[in-house]
Amino acid sequence: MIRVVLCDDHAVVRRGIRDTLTEASDINITGEAGSYPELREVLRNVACDVLLLDLNMPGRNGLEVLASLRETESTVKVLVVSMNPEDQYAVRCLRAGAQGYASKAADPVALIEAVRTLAQGRKYLTAEVAQMLAESVSQPENEAPHTALSERELQTLLKIASGKRLSEIAEELMLSPKTVSVYRARVLEKLKLSNNAELTVYAIRNQLV
Repeated sequence: MIRVVLCDDHAVVRRGIRDTLTEASDINITGEAGSYPELREVLRNVACDVLLLDLNMPGRNGLEVLASLRETESTVKVLVVSMNPEDQYAVRCLRAGAQGYASKAADPVALIEAVRTLAQGRKYLTAEVAQMLAESVSQPENEAPHTALSERELQTLLKIASGKRLSEIAEELMLSPKTVSVYRARVLEKLKLSNNAELTVYAIRNQLV
């Protein structure tokens, strides 16, 4: 039996995914969470082979959760299930530690296949994501500037673009404001930008927020 935990801040979405997965006789939903704190509590108390993780959540987003799981050396396989465009997030999620990326609009059969694929220790990629991954390896010079950012730098960029102050970002990432300022400076340098307004425009133009 494949033990699955769902993490999405929308209860209706979780219900839809749960209804889809429970149609498979070899999949058992062992827990649900609507935020990172809830997810930590769930993972401490239930068995989980595959985590279905949304990217857009209050507090820590999906990329931050992936970073946290990697830091704790978690053995849970992560399938990111998101409405965000594959061309902007799929490859980054895989590099951040996810074992697969699927769209919330995908065929229910494909979602079940994805869970089974991860449970077998393999990565799940749609044909489009596989092509993007191949291109990112063979033609790195064509990548957008933000692909060179570290996970913490990207997190800082996204939070600044969402209108959050450095003190708020520091609290959410559990870092000092000075450290966040360093990340901000690195982002500005790598993207060749001058201020928060330009960072926000960059993030919008590149469909990061």
